[in-house]
Amino acid sequence: MSELQLPQAPEDRAGISISGAAGPADHAPVDPRVAASGAPRGFGPPAEPSLNVGVIGNCAYSALIDARGRAVWCCLPRFDGDPVFNALLHPGEEAGAWAIEIEDFASSKQWYEPNTAVLRTQLFDSAGQGIEITDFAPRFYSRSRYFRPLMMVRRVRPIAGAPRVRVALDPRFQWGASGPLEVTRGSNHIRYVGPDVTLRLNTDASISHILSRQPFVLSREYNFMFGVDETLLDGIADTARSFEQETIAYWRTWSKRLAIPFEYQDAVIRAAITLKLSLYEDTGAIVAAMTTSIPEAPGSQRNWDYRYCWLRDAFFVVRALNSLSEVGTMEDYLRWLGNVVIGSHGEHIQPLYGIGLERELPESMVENLAGYRGMGPVRVGNQAQEHFQHDVYGNIVLGAAQAFHDHRLLSRAGAAEFPHLEAVGEQAIRVYGTPDAGMWELRTRARVHTSSALMSWAACDRLAKIARALALPERAAYWHGHAARMKEEILAKSWCEERQAFAESFGGHELDASILLMVEVGLIDARDPRFISTVDAMEKTLCDGPYMRRYEAADDFGKPETAFNICTFWRIDALAKIGRKAEARQIFETMLAARNPLGLLSEDTHPVTGEMWGNFPQTYSMVGIINAAVRLSAPWDSCI
Repeated sequence: MSELQLPQAPEDRAGISISGAAGPADHAPVDPRVAASGAPRGFGPPAEPSLNVGVIGNCAYSALIDARGRAVWCCLPRFDGDPVFNALLHPGEEAGAWAIEIEDFASSKQWYEPNTAVLRTQLFDSAGQGIEITDFAPRFYSRSRYFRPLMMVRRVRPIAGAPRVRVALDPRFQWGASGPLEVTRGSNHIRYVGPDVTLRLNTDASISHILSRQPFVLSREYNFMFGVDETLLDGIADTARSFEQETIAYWRTWSKRLAIPFEYQDAVIRAAITLKLSLYEDTGAIVAAMTTSIPEAPGSQRNWDYRYCWLRDAFFVVRALNSLSEVGTMEDYLRWLGNVVIGSHGEHIQPLYGIGLERELPESMVENLAGYRGMGPVRVGNQAQEHFQHDVYGNIVLGAAQAFHDHRLLSRAGAAEFPHLEAVGEQAIRVYGTPDAGMWELRTRARVHTSSALMSWAACDRLAKIARALALPERAAYWHGHAARMKEEILAKSWCEERQAFAESFGGHELDASILLMVEVGLIDARDPRFISTVDAMEKTLCDGPYMRRYEAADDFGKPETAFNICTFWRIDALAKIGRKAEARQIFETMLAARNPLGLLSEDTHPVTGEMWGNFPQTYSMVGIINAAVRLSAPWDSCI
């Protein structure tokens, strides 16, 4: 293909290029040796760590690829495992990463193959020569199951000229403390023997060049398949090509079945695929994010490990995908949730668990990793598993409720499952109106949080509706009675006359964005003057232009500096429901522009710089994209 015929990166409907051309890493300066001599030679340093990265995965593991095609994060054998590629949190020579570099790098483009989780990256040198890297994790239906191996496939081909490339594969083990204990080679593979696991690269490229990092001319397509130490049953090129075709077909079929809104289609499809990639299909758990310890704000030390399943976050993921008629994720999640509920025996349920149902997630620091841009600490585990967060019971019932009503499901919930869910409701009654850490997981302060009481009400309200569906009038009356009592008390005790707003706690004075969920779960009508007044008060106190912070009070680390993306999306939803749809749409456009060039969002956005902070990709944020698009889109029949 000549230089003039290079394929172009597509653009999404929001008007943001999905190519990496606009990102800070995409036009990195040419190596100074090139500039000084005018002759193309040498390989420059890697791009600085940023969240201008794409995610690939297959519902078993995931990896993050930066704008130059360098794998900078990948945990194995699960989302919460050891990061064999850790460069996102450890910039330096001892970082774990996998780079396929072009000599005399000048620029790059990056995009997803439309409606898939297959990532394309093009790298160009200063002479206009170029290569294309295709990255994906195989996923497709085979032999009566979803085939999702712990394997990262990289296919590299020349697209212009005769560029030279260098392959630098550096897996690390034990959170970066160890390199391979031994590296062995075969005719078409390299084995990296770690302390606890052995990884294998199968490739049709030169083994000698890879081991020595010798640059070579990319004269044809080469294939790289990296993962657990297993041999291939077929040829490397044939297998890689087949896996790519099957994986593209899987994702396009999956995307085609989504009931998407008329507007913002590409943004919704990308968000939905990203949420699907956050599912750990083996157990049904849904991770809150794929990273740990990306700070919520520069130097804030608000660095947390999000590679676990929060029942709150998972409910919102399931709810968003259900709104697109993608109920398969809910069915998988309900397997995991059912084990949590039954295992609790009607007692305390933690706000989060490990993706394999682990209850103990002790929090510790990894001293040998510098952290994102040197901003440590790097944390493993999450102390929030020790918290009492009383909204968890409502999130369980809300997450499971559709299974009792949806006739499409292969395994609908019914009379046999209802007593287990009622046990959760009884726990919601017991904890209602008592202090807890709240949904923001405050570590040193307990209050009777309005959001927690709200979710206790939601549990009772939905149990009443389920009981009616199951023709159990006595149980319906029981749960309705508790819901009615709680509703009256919540609206009375959380109202702050001085602020003319619902406060974050009973008898409280401070504002909290979680109050916006009152309308989301149906406690109050959006047109109620008290709710409208609350929205007005929050806009004056919590908003920095279009962005919204979680709360106004200082927490364990001071006052929040960045905007929490899901709160901005809650505001969008509230504005749309109270009739300020034009304002809601304007803020939504701002949030679409805040995404990285691949259409992904992290947890937080800095209201001044617009830069992304917090763990990535954040399911909460991707949920917000879907919810806002569904809420704001023109109907299909208005245009066709």
